[in-house]
Amino acid sequence: MPMRVDGDLFEAAKSVGAVASRSAAQQISHWARIGRELEASPGTSPRDVQRVLAGEAGYKYDNLGERDQAVVRASWDEQLDERRAKLNLATEFAKSGRSWSEADAQGHLVKRHHAQQDDA
Repeated sequence: MPMRVDGDLFEAAKSVGAVASRSAAQQISHWARIGRELEASPGTSPRDVQRVLAGEAGYKYDNLGERDQAVVRASWDEQLDERRAKLNLATEFAKSGRSWSEADAQGHLVKRHHAQQDDA
């Protein structure tokens, strides 16, 4: 659903989103989901959550409360989904000339072979 956002917010989302391979709209949605979780939990520490997600020394997932851990897991799930959507191992293997195995729709093993091309 279309909506208007402040120009500064849009530019920030565009900038931060580029680092995480998200469009400005995807970044704003990401921020909204995290914000929803944070507002639902009065004991949540947004700064600690961000520090865990950034991998800062001294900030560990196990030290967060249950709600903070839920926010971190939601963010990790989103990041994994985005990375999986961009992943195309068949193309990568074919480009490098590597063979690979995978399961077909019925669960049967299928071996894929690609000969490496010689540079002439």
